Amino acid sequence: MKNVVLYPSPGMGHLISMVELGKLILKHHPSLCITILTITAPFDTGATGSYISTVSSTTPSINFHHLPITPLPQDPSSYPTFETISYELLTIHNPNVHQALRAISGNSNVLALVIDFFCTPALTVAEQLNIPAYYFFTSSSAGLALFLYIPTLHRNNAQSFKDIMNTFLQIPGLPPIPSADMPAPLMDRTSKEYESFLYYTTHAPKSAGIIVNTFESLEPKALKAVRDGLCVTDGPTPPVFSIGPLIATHGGDGGEHGKKCLKWLDSQSKRSVVFLCFGSMGFFSEEQLKEIAVGLERSGQRFLWVVRSPPSKDQSRRFSAPPDPDLGSLLPDGFLERTQERGLVVKSWAPQVAVLSHISVGGFVTHCGWNSVLEAVSSGVPMVGWPLYAEQRFNKVALESEGGLVTAIEVEKRVKELMETEKGFSIRSRITALKEEARAAISDGGSSLAELDKLIKFWRKK
Repeated sequence: MKNVVLYPSPGMGHLISMVELGKLILKHHPSLCITILTITAPFDTGATGSYISTVSSTTPSINFHHLPITPLPQDPSSYPTFETISYELLTIHNPNVHQALRAISGNSNVLALVIDFFCTPALTVAEQLNIPAYYFFTSSSAGLALFLYIPTLHRNNAQSFKDIMNTFLQIPGLPPIPSADMPAPLMDRTSKEYESFLYYTTHAPKSAGIIVNTFESLEPKALKAVRDGLCVTDGPTPPVFSIGPLIATHGGDGGEHGKKCLKWLDSQSKRSVVFLCFGSMGFFSEEQLKEIAVGLERSGQRFLWVVRSPPSKDQSRRFSAPPDPDLGSLLPDGFLERTQERGLVVKSWAPQVAVLSHISVGGFVTHCGWNSVLEAVSSGVPMVGWPLYAEQRFNKVALESEGGLVTAIEVEKRVKELMETEKGFSIRSRITALKEEARAAISDGGSSLAELDKLIKFWRKK
């Protein structure tokens, strides 16, 4: 029995991405077995267990191996960021990963261990057991080019990026990037987060290969730069396989909550609604929420807006799921009543894939998380980018971001520009073409399926 073991870092998004990769492999190579190693994180809300149960019942070919619970040496609330928790948690889990892989190897031939970016500590375990280790990079090829080039930037710059904010960085395959747009964990080279990311990016080229959730025609320059070895300047670059777009279609319409969104969309005209959603960690202050509301009202556009509660000021709760927002207190007085004929505000969550696929949706204001970008591209919905965290600034190459508070005037301008102007129509034309290219990539004979077949051949050589 030939087995491929997938190892995602903690967090629902990482797990879903790995499950979708497993489904893709099984769809086209059903003779393989998939085992997913899972960690119980201190900030797990319980949704992970429910999701795993659903996957186990609907896709029994995917097996889950739960690693023993290993507590952090400190209280989770004492860690400054999510990244520092992940690094610590995944490092102390290495003995459990070693034990799990040995047990799985006793019953099957493990062809490969596929890890995500934060699971880099497991590279040493794979090496000890002589198992080829591959990365599944769930962000863009632009993000991959950046991350692989970080060790070179580190060697060539003695200053922290936060101290050279107006300097433009030359990264192979990308347009010039302001230092101010670097991901937050990389801004201070003396921080623990920077040290962790430098460790990840230094070790990534030592893997047997890198799988990227993109497709050839979406990011040709970044992919070429990585494959040509321009981003790793002190050694060879492993093979890179672009197998996307990989879209999570789980969850259907999201139950009664989701059905409300879709029913409302059913009553709207074709391509008339702008959808605003900023991801599971897309938190705004009360002041910013009010600015968005005023901008939407002034724009005169129809809208579906997902609002989450502002981040908690209680440091011990900053990694916990926030409560549903109190819309009456967070939004301007009378806003909901004045816009009820053309807008719908939903609390915390909406079935994003189903919403973007709906014929009534004509625009998407997004945080530029890569999954959201791919979902919009695959649905042919033009985007306004509003990057909030992680690598998202690199996912919105063409859009400016001023940082700080985005005013109501700016919100109004961007929404109207997308929905009413020639520029908006031009963006729509390009995104429609990309939709067809995305569909072709994952069809028989497409570039992404060819890349997947090439990857499986690498594995079977073991």
